[in-house]
Amino acid sequence: MSEQRLLVLPPNWLGDAVMALPAIRDLRRQFGDAELVIAARPSVAALFKAVPGINRIITLGSGDADKALTGDIGVLFPNSFRSAWLLKRAGVRERWGYSADFRGWLLTKAVRRPRRRVHFGEYYQTLVRELGCQNGPLVPQLDVPAAKVDAAATLLTQAGWRHTGPLVAIAPGAAFGHAKRWPSDRFGAVANAVAEEFGGQCVILGRAEDRDASHGIKGIDLIGRTDLLMLMGVLAHCRALVANDSGALHLAAALGVPVTAIYGPTDERYSLPLAGGRARPADPEPDASLGEKTGQPAVNALFEPVFCRPCGLRDCPIDHRCMRRISPARVIDSLRIQLPRETERSI
Repeated sequence: MSEQRLLVLPPNWLGDAVMALPAIRDLRRQFGDAELVIAARPSVAALFKAVPGINRIITLGSGDADKALTGDIGVLFPNSFRSAWLLKRAGVRERWGYSADFRGWLLTKAVRRPRRRVHFGEYYQTLVRELGCQNGPLVPQLDVPAAKVDAAATLLTQAGWRHTGPLVAIAPGAAFGHAKRWPSDRFGAVANAVAEEFGGQCVILGRAEDRDASHGIKGIDLIGRTDLLMLMGVLAHCRALVANDSGALHLAAALGVPVTAIYGPTDERYSLPLAGGRARPADPEPDASLGEKTGQPAVNALFEPVFCRPCGLRDCPIDHRCMRRISPARVIDSLRIQLPRETERSI
């Protein structure tokens, strides 16, 4: 009998894909003898090169990708009609996922979504649990190839890394509009404090589209110069990261890098980054670190409890108070907590 093939379509956005990693590990454990194939959008496909237990990666929309979409079982993390139709058209015999977007008739096993809103990581694990998989810890695992870690060190050095003091990453961009972005001058103040108070350097990370969000921030400028694996390699050298709610935030936390997460229009209770090797997220109070709830200080969520948040809007129609009322001092205080026990960590 031929080996069973499990085809998994992960979430389409980087942060969501990272939060789905524990659920994908549950599938790997349940289908231990199967060939586990990930079929992902180009924006997230490279992530799975650092995920243990993946046998093959198919990049959707490239070459003969559609012809490669074969499998005995297909598990759909996206809730879209299109994703279910893709597997139906490809002839995947079993198609499993949440019943959503009027696609129930396309699925051979449809799961009802949770009645209450839950953290995205729990949401994805609920899906695979309802499909018969036992859930493991809600902890992502990423293993960055050593060659990428070395290449990232070379890139950083060529760009001006002095290898003295802590290297702190700053990711000032965010998808879905400007409302999720903390003002660039605030990030600039944090970068100045890293140099003056901690004797370190900042590396500025992001896509080419994030160039405007990095204006006025002093540091090693790698905006638009890293693909996904190189970004992970750079983060492996960092002692902390300061970022908006973004893919870089989730990557860093999954790699075990302490993060200070700045939240505005989105709700941190449901999208708090999952820390690699650490416990489940809890509902934080303002400025409360995950560690105050679980004993692990790796994730510190900062937000301002104004009346209009979380609104989920791409652009603020008023004065962006949810972000502008978060001062650089609060972020610097977070770094004071996170950096001392991290500065002597070796790569």
